[in-house]
Amino acid sequence: MKLAFSTLGCPEWDLDTIISNAVENGYHGVDFRGYLGELNIFTFPAFSTNIKETVQKFQDASLEIPCFSSSIQLFTTSHEELGQYLHELRSYAQLCQYFNTPYIRVFGGPIIDVGRSKAVEIVVENLVEMLKIAEAFNVSLVLETHDDWTNCEHIAEVVERVNSDYLHVLWDVHHPFRTAGEDPVLTWDTLGKRIKYTHWKDSYMKKDTDRGYQLCLLGEGDVPLQQMLQLLVEKGYDGYFTLEWEKKWCPEIEEPEIAFKQYIEFMKSSFARI
Repeated sequence: MKLAFSTLGCPEWDLDTIISNAVENGYHGVDFRGYLGELNIFTFPAFSTNIKETVQKFQDASLEIPCFSSSIQLFTTSHEELGQYLHELRSYAQLCQYFNTPYIRVFGGPIIDVGRSKAVEIVVENLVEMLKIAEAFNVSLVLETHDDWTNCEHIAEVVERVNSDYLHVLWDVHHPFRTAGEDPVLTWDTLGKRIKYTHWKDSYMKKDTDRGYQLCLLGEGDVPLQQMLQLLVEKGYDGYFTLEWEKKWCPEIEEPEIAFKQYIEFMKSSFARI
């Protein structure tokens, strides 16, 4: 079982703190979703002018970067915005070459002013341009079950329409269950053959919040994480199990020192019960 955490959970940590914590807790990888409060990590010297030093630090620590989690949204009708996303994609694709990173996370994005059918057409058109970059750099995009594309059938329609070896699925195990009421078995049956990466979080319903739920340490909520883990193991999933602790968006949740350690303990205990 390969375990990673997203830097969304430690927005104030520098590179050395990220690496030392990962090693201390027994992680295998780090998924970069921002660094030192900024989302576009390729603007930092550690991922540009000083990148060789950063690569060496990860090699010395025997850590992988399995995914760069970008801000790229597939649904956009703005040529200017699409151009910005293509630039971001190329920047992350270049980083993938240095770190042997196989995946770049992308979002479907919110659907604005059009129906679902037209939105799918727009997403597919934009993906054609994005996948030219992915193919050129031999890196795959993983489309996350998120926002207006949480429902497994909506994700499947896009993936099937594009039909590219460079487009796969990131199953955020929380969102389809919590926000779409989706049975994990249905999610797997619909998307399983294309699921290459996973994000993990837990929550419980809380009506007096903006989201309608409260994020919590794994096992303290009611997301059927044990069932999901067993399903993935039984189906032969061999990708990463990445903790997406949303500390950047939800500062009230536990500090990363607590959450990252607890995640390792929870996942190892859950895996032992399978």
